[in-house]
Amino acid sequence: MRVVISEFISLDGVVQAPGGAEEDRDGGFAHGGWSHPFFDAEVVGASFSESVDGAGALLFGRRTWQTMAAAWPERAGDPFADRMNSLPKYVVTGTLGDADLTWNNTERIPGEKFTARIQELREQDGGDLLVMGSPTLVRGLLSEGLVDELRLVIMPVLLGGGKSIFPADGGLRTLELVSAVTSGAGVQVCTYRPVAKGR
Repeated sequence: MRVVISEFISLDGVVQAPGGAEEDRDGGFAHGGWSHPFFDAEVVGASFSESVDGAGALLFGRRTWQTMAAAWPERAGDPFADRMNSLPKYVVTGTLGDADLTWNNTERIPGEKFTARIQELREQDGGDLLVMGSPTLVRGLLSEGLVDELRLVIMPVLLGGGKSIFPADGGLRTLELVSAVTSGAGVQVCTYRPVAKGR
């Protein structure tokens, strides 16, 4: 399985709370729902659907899993929601217990074991292991070299601060751009893959 990261991201690298005002107010973040003015079905919606269609399983950090688990089960009957609900799901957490995993097909990965478990999943067959949101988890995956593809939906807005997916560890990581599409609203959907060392 390839680990594929799919993120709505601002020009200044913020991924916090793109979907709604109450999604994540950590640090006093006041711009929740910032992605809405730039959404279109043809480019942004198609990118999101393509990512989910290629997924064999979903991988989340705790906060994003809780947000998704509160939203998708009640939308059963919609084909996209049914796809989200039916896919196997993994949540990396040190605080949730098995009894908290109310969203069907969810397996808990203890935080201290996430590197080994993700490596095991990468060695299995079965579509992409798709990560959406989950900035803390994504930083960890990038730091450990466990990301196979990065799909950034780059929106033409500056948010002035907020959560990022990028490690701040001084490490140099080279990526190659494998595709780019621009929407009428100026959104760029860019797909990157890590460049193998030695190339």
